[in-house]
Amino acid sequence: MLTTLWLLLCFALPVHESPFPISCPNHKHCQLALLSNNDIILHCNAPGAQWQFLTPLKTTWASNSTTNLNMVTMLNGNLLIKNPLPSHTGIYNCNDKDGKKVMRYEIDFQDVVTLHITHKDLDQKPLQNESLSLSSKQFVFTHWEPWQDCNRCGEPGERKRLGYCYIQESLENPMPCWLYLGDEKLWSSRLRPEMQVETCHIPCSAKYVIFDNFQLRNKVGSAWLTCPLGSIYRPVLWEANNLSLTWKDQLSGKSISTIMDSSNGGSWLQVFQSAIYRCFVQQELMAQFNSKVSVDPLKFLVPEKSKQQPEAEKTRKENANSVLKGLNVMMLVGTVLTVLGCLFKQFRFSQSRKRNKMFLVK
Repeated sequence: MLTTLWLLLCFALPVHESPFPISCPNHKHCQLALLSNNDIILHCNAPGAQWQFLTPLKTTWASNSTTNLNMVTMLNGNLLIKNPLPSHTGIYNCNDKDGKKVMRYEIDFQDVVTLHITHKDLDQKPLQNESLSLSSKQFVFTHWEPWQDCNRCGEPGERKRLGYCYIQESLENPMPCWLYLGDEKLWSSRLRPEMQVETCHIPCSAKYVIFDNFQLRNKVGSAWLTCPLGSIYRPVLWEANNLSLTWKDQLSGKSISTIMDSSNGGSWLQVFQSAIYRCFVQQELMAQFNSKVSVDPLKFLVPEKSKQQPEAEKTRKENANSVLKGLNVMMLVGTVLTVLGCLFKQFRFSQSRKRNKMFLVK
C-alpha cells in the first residue's frame, strides 16, 4: 500500500510524478525494456556507489559518464534517471567504492511517442509478429508484461498492460529490440512498444482520503493536472464529477473535455472545463482537484445592472419630466410676478405724477 506520509508531504511540496523503482531480486544482472520519458530509480545496495553508462555501438560498447543532467546518484547508492530518452538505451553498471561491480542493468528505453494503444472492448488488435528485413531468421514480437491492477473498485474500471518490442533469432534468447539492434539504422512501424487496455471489476477493500486541489490559470481554457505517485507502470484512474474517464472513451473519440497523456499512462490529465477531478493510483485516492476560477466581482453586477437598467431609465425619465414641469411652473410664476411688479411700479409712478401736477396747480 502507498504510504500516507507521501500524501501529507504533497500539501507542502509541488506535485510530481513518482519515479518507478527497478531492481533485480536475487540477481546481479538484469536485461529489460522500459518506456522513455518516465522517471525510474535503479537499485544498487552499495554505499558510495559509482555508476557507469555504456551505449551500444554494434558489437562494441562506448563508455559514458553518468554525470548527466538527467542522472543523479542518490545518497543510498541508487541511480535516479529523469525523463530517459531512447538514446539512453544501454548498460548501467553499479560499482562499490572499491570499484567492484555490484549490479548490471541492460535497459532498452523504447520510444513512448510511438506507443501503440488498443482497447479490447473496441475490438482493436495489438501488433502482429513480423520478420525483420535483416534476415528471415529474425522476427519481431511483443513481450507482454502482466496485467496491472484494476484502477477502480466497486464499479467497472479499467486495467492496462505494457508490451515491449523484442527480437528473437533462431534458438537464441530474445532481446529488447534496440539492445539487439544497437545503432543499426533500421526503421519499421513494428519496432515500437504497446499498451493494451480492458474493462475490469473488483470489490473494494479500503477507504481513501482527499488531500489536494487546483486552479485553472491557462488563458486558452485548459490546465494540466498531475496525479501524485502516478506512473505508466501503475494503474491510474481519473474521475470528473464522479464520472470515470476511460481509455475506451478517449480512443473512441467520445471524450472531448479531457485528454489523458498516453506517454505516462494517464498520470497527466489535460482538462478543458471546470469540474471536480479526482485521481486514484492502485485504487487509492491520491488527489482531488477542485477548480477555482478567478472571479471579477463586477461581473456579477453586470447582469443585475442590465436587469435594472430599463426600470432605472424609466425612473430617470420620470424624474426628469417632473423637474422640467417644476421649472416650467417656476418660470411661469416668475414671469407673472415680474409683470405684476412692472405694472405695480408703473401704477405708482403714474400716481406720483398726478400728485405733483396737483401741487403745481395749487
